Amino acid sequence: MSSGAHLDAFFEMLLAERGLSANSLRAYRDDLAAAERFLALRTRDLLTASAADLGAYLQQLGQEGYAARTAARRRAALRQFYRFLALDGRRADDPSAALEMPRLGRPLPKLLSEAEIDALLAAASARPEPEATRLKLIIELIYGLGLRVSELCTLPLAPFRPRGNSPPPDMITVRGKGEKDRLLPLTPAAQTALAAYLPLRPQFLAEKQTSPHLFPQKGEAKPISRVWVTMTLKALAVTAGIDPKRVSAHVLRHSFATHLVEGEADLRTVQTLLGHADIATTQIYTHVAAPRLKAMVNAHHPLARRSKPGDD
Repeated sequence: MSSGAHLDAFFEMLLAERGLSANSLRAYRDDLAAAERFLALRTRDLLTASAADLGAYLQQLGQEGYAARTAARRRAALRQFYRFLALDGRRADDPSAALEMPRLGRPLPKLLSEAEIDALLAAASARPEPEATRLKLIIELIYGLGLRVSELCTLPLAPFRPRGNSPPPDMITVRGKGEKDRLLPLTPAAQTALAAYLPLRPQFLAEKQTSPHLFPQKGEAKPISRVWVTMTLKALAVTAGIDPKRVSAHVLRHSFATHLVEGEADLRTVQTLLGHADIATTQIYTHVAAPRLKAMVNAHHPLARRSKPGDD
């Protein structure tokens, strides 16, 4: 059986047993394809590669200047693939078992202050209508709900439509990674922005055109793209006087989580809102918020006030 057939079986396992998203599957494919190209130069493939072959591949990544995190991700893809082959009886040995996995410190996420979020909203408000109203809602949904950009772009229209004379909904269901749903509360600001946007939404469609998406591309039925969201947020950052390198949908999501932790929200709640499978992923926000939390304890805890440096 060719290595291609084994790869197909591996991807089927990832999809069926782990429920990985299309983006995650694509990343696995790209990483393993890069290894296959290197091995081909050594007249090998993934099925026949030895531990020495894999070590040479990882060494070349370092020589070519790949970031440590990229090399670690490709190493992890190889480990997962060969572990699958071994457990499934498709290969007797695991040539990746001896590959060292570097301990990479999780980088602290970038974030914006509450004042900078307000500045972005003000920059959105300065745009002509109906664009201004749509952009304000986009920011309110990403920052107010902690949405991933892919989740924002694919939001369906139906859950947001008021029924009869009812107001817009105060809770929505969002489908995230691994096709997992989570229930999120709409903030009052998001509800207000939504109520303002819905009557203007038809202006983004061609005459008699319909779209199932909350945010259709202008003049098209398909949804806005992640690239469009990224470029638009960076343009708003320039208007707001913020370095555009610091602004993205992901940064708004990080800011949402950090501000919740700073406001003393418990980590389990933040984990649920973000849709993290592992609480360890959410714990990074305790490090981001640590200086402010420490200052808050020192300022307000009675023992901290009683034992300030210099006190007898």
